[in-house]
Amino acid sequence: MTLILAISVFAIVLGGILPLRWGVIGFLAAVLTLFLCQFGWNTASGFEGSSWDESLLLFNGSVVSFLGFNLQITARGFVLPLLLISTLTVLRFSRKGK
Repeated sequence: MTLILAISVFAIVLGGILPLRWGVIGFLAAVLTLFLCQFGWNTASGFEGSSWDESLLLFNGSVVSFLGFNLQITARGFVLPLLLISTLTVLRFSRKGK
């Protein structure tokens, strides 16, 4: 929960400072940055906070399975940050158009 809140705050900051002239490419870069930060944190913290070796034991030593599991967890937990950054970006684009 703390990670989701931290990434959400980071999404608000990025949504506020993202130059609008970058358009869709800048938005996608910001979203990719947020996703990779959250994925990296999930992977580095191990399965339920256990060490890397213990986490790999649970996945029969398969790094690919462990990374796939973390991608799945990250995708599920990424809804709130994505909603926040997209809302801020759309609001800023609508204000610019007026």
